[in-house]
Amino acid sequence: MRISKPNRLSNRKQLGALHFSNLISVEPLAVLARSGNIVDASTTGFKLRVSRRDLVPKNLRGNLNIDCLVGEKILLQIDEMNLELSGTVKRTKMIGRGIFEIGIDFSQDAPDYWRECLLELLPTPDEMPDDHLTDDEWQDH
Repeated sequence: MRISKPNRLSNRKQLGALHFSNLISVEPLAVLARSGNIVDASTTGFKLRVSRRDLVPKNLRGNLNIDCLVGEKILLQIDEMNLELSGTVKRTKMIGRGIFEIGIDFSQDAPDYWRECLLELLPTPDEMPDDHLTDDEWQDH
């Protein structure tokens, strides 16, 4: 499913809660979150969902706001694809029940054609195996 808004630079593709591990801050090198899900993506970036209990730094776990991450350069691993992605945190939002959304823009050095190919390869919800959690199930997780 593609999501389009008039002021958006590129359409988003809703994903089937694609798991990632080790959201890492590049400078200083530190693990920010043990795991989470990539829930949608576009050719400019992607949106993560992270549970508070998966946040590693105590100052992040104890806050309702993780805006201190905005501007951080990050790396993360998509386990199912054995792929590492890099980018910059552009926005954060607590969506409730201890779940945060984190908007990431791809690194400047990621070529446009690579971003477009990656977007086509990322699975939609109906392409995910049955053992993956839906958005509602993941929030209860």
